[in-house]
Amino acid sequence: MPGPVAHAADDLASLFGPAGPLAASLDNFAPRPEQLAMAEAVAASIRDSDHLVVEAGTGTGKTLAYLVPLLLAGQRGVVSTGTRTLQDQLFHRDLPMLCAALGRPARVRLLKGRANYLCLYRLDQLANAGQLPAGVAGSELQEIKRWAQATSSGDLTELQGIGELTPVVSQITSTAENCLGAECAFLSDCHVARARQAAREADIVVVNHHLLMADLTMREEGFGQLLPGAETVIVDEAHNFPEVAQNFLNVSLASGQLVDLAADIRTEALEGGGWSTDLDAAVTRLQTVIRQVRLSLSDSEQHLEWGAAGADFEARFRDLGDSLFALNDELEEIQDLSTGLGRCRERASSVAGLADDLLGTPGDEALRWVRVTPRGFVANLTPLDTSTQIQALLQSQAANWVFTSATLAVGEDFAHFTDRLGLPDMQTRQVPSPFDFGRIARLYLPTNLPEPSAPNFTEQMIAAARPILDASRGRAFLLFTSHRALRRAAEILREDANFDFPLLVQGESSRSRLLDRFSQLKDGVLLGTATFWEGVDIRGHGLVLVVIDRLPFASPGDPLLAARLQAIREHGGNPFRDFQLPQAVLSLKQGAGRLIRDYSDYGVVMICDPRLQTKSYGRVFLKSLPPMPVLREPAAVVAFLEEQEAMT
Repeated sequence: MPGPVAHAADDLASLFGPAGPLAASLDNFAPRPEQLAMAEAVAASIRDSDHLVVEAGTGTGKTLAYLVPLLLAGQRGVVSTGTRTLQDQLFHRDLPMLCAALGRPARVRLLKGRANYLCLYRLDQLANAGQLPAGVAGSELQEIKRWAQATSSGDLTELQGIGELTPVVSQITSTAENCLGAECAFLSDCHVARARQAAREADIVVVNHHLLMADLTMREEGFGQLLPGAETVIVDEAHNFPEVAQNFLNVSLASGQLVDLAADIRTEALEGGGWSTDLDAAVTRLQTVIRQVRLSLSDSEQHLEWGAAGADFEARFRDLGDSLFALNDELEEIQDLSTGLGRCRERASSVAGLADDLLGTPGDEALRWVRVTPRGFVANLTPLDTSTQIQALLQSQAANWVFTSATLAVGEDFAHFTDRLGLPDMQTRQVPSPFDFGRIARLYLPTNLPEPSAPNFTEQMIAAARPILDASRGRAFLLFTSHRALRRAAEILREDANFDFPLLVQGESSRSRLLDRFSQLKDGVLLGTATFWEGVDIRGHGLVLVVIDRLPFASPGDPLLAARLQAIREHGGNPFRDFQLPQAVLSLKQGAGRLIRDYSDYGVVMICDPRLQTKSYGRVFLKSLPPMPVLREPAAVVAFLEEQEAMT
């Protein structure tokens, strides 16, 4: 990227002004003091190499507020996002537009995880297999082979009609475990290697949080090569970053990982001439023990603390460890027959070590727990406090860090976020939303609702919401903190003969299809849980009501949460004040933030949890929400919606 040059556009005020290049390049651009304030804060952070955390309210235009200073600085940068939607927006729309508007050409690359790229070695294996795996159709394979001959990127999004959950995708992509790396015969044409090389040569690389953590930890061969050259790293949608980082530092052993290993050993040994009666017995034994471990667990999906999984699970998991070590011994005898077999031996040794760690780690060092899935399990070893590890990773880089999101502070306090990064002394800045919430939005807190623990809470909550749904003419999100409440609410509305709005229910279709359908309808009512509380951007008058059933405190039955809270208690902290409350506040801000997304929007946020008014901590929640006037009577809510509708 060219270095900074003398140019009038270097003046941020003129750049973001009514006669600036942004106004000339963007339809409906309007100068926003808040956007300029954020841009100036980011520019100062880059100039002074001073780490920054900035909360920018909805409508600030934060992507331009950090991209413009980055481009003007002429620095090599990495931009990390939490969602693919924003990743694509930055790469395909925002950065090309800004480079042209500012006259600052830059080499920009979008780098995805390896699961998004075709693996030529895996495709070759699949094409030459005597029998296709279950769920893989011959017609699919032929279509992929034709595409593989034409593609230059290997990006699976180019494949039409084959979704990311289609079984064939896992057969034609690599993982960090099964990649042959420098030993692969297809290395010179490897799409993942080419994408990473292009990223290393770029001025700005757009990644996601998972890839950022992979680079920080050098967890994968070929990583650890983006950040050393970056001068600035901007983490957007940063409210998710501490959780992503913690999950990345988690050690896990999944049944699916072991099933794939067994299948790959069979394929490689049959091709390489290493298949034998003893190896067949070892692979079969592993497959049998995987099933036995799953059978030792309950049928329902849940998270279980290790001890709560039971003695039978512990015994079967020890059998699993023994079977992995025995399999490793068999592979040692034949690992030199082919590169693929050598890699399988390395994988077997690694997962055997993981099983040993899971069986031997004392509970006071990390939490051992099991996630039970419909067909398998994931055994986990999770550090209870990763702030020290995250701090060391961030400080190991020479880059300047900028973290931004619409939801980072509890009230005006950023400590919950910065403490989880291990960097409590970072500079912080809070930029308010430019939207006039006092004019276009209301917070409705209905009276006379029972406590959320009441057995009929969902029935009464829906009864309170019904007249508001009629007044809004549908056009509503109903957000729940549990799937059980969501299902019960759907039943109640479907049994209501007077409810005639289209009902869209999470679990009855994919998230993307539900959102597409909601956007097409003029009166839809969408019911969703956690996945719909954030990352949803419905603009205009198709969404004028957001109903939240209760304050989003995390489930006390989650073993990981229970262990975190106990660790806080043992270190002299207050688990509720220091963790549960700030987490719930940030989640509520996300949910309420679905309503107002543009200047022309209007609507009502209805929160049905009486604790917001009866508990002292309710003030913390209210202080963190946008400054909306509070209504407590349904007639006032109906009047507000009718007034706003008459003005549109």
